[in-house]
Amino acid sequence: MAPTWEVRLSDPAIRSARFTTRALFALGALNAWYGQAAGDYGAVSTGLCFCVCAAGLFGEDLLQRGYRADRAVLAYVAAHPGATTRQVAQAIGTPERLAARNFDRLTDDGLLTVTTDGVPRVLRSYRLALADGELTETSGS
Repeated sequence: MAPTWEVRLSDPAIRSARFTTRALFALGALNAWYGQAAGDYGAVSTGLCFCVCAAGLFGEDLLQRGYRADRAVLAYVAAHPGATTRQVAQAIGTPERLAARNFDRLTDDGLLTVTTDGVPRVLRSYRLALADGELTETSGS
């Protein structure tokens, strides 16, 4: 049986990928501009393709950033049932407004349920939800 290899990107590699999209966009724009000035329409189309691909990669990075934040919120609530928005925001190091957006997205998707209603948004507490809508009970809570 052949060994399987798993590749994980480090934070510096991810940051460099974010820089790469901007660099690709700039190089594509320069290539398209130079091709237009020189009358080389092959270079123009190649440059425009670079720009479109870089914009797509940048959009995908923004989408994945939201998923990473949702995953961090979900993991914290799984470990700490009844956690409030303020507690989660402080624990994962994100602004309360962003944590509240993550909570809204996760409750809309049915992954979390609100356990305290009638309080300000930052003081609401949340728990994991089961598929049938019942609250989960964990030992020690």
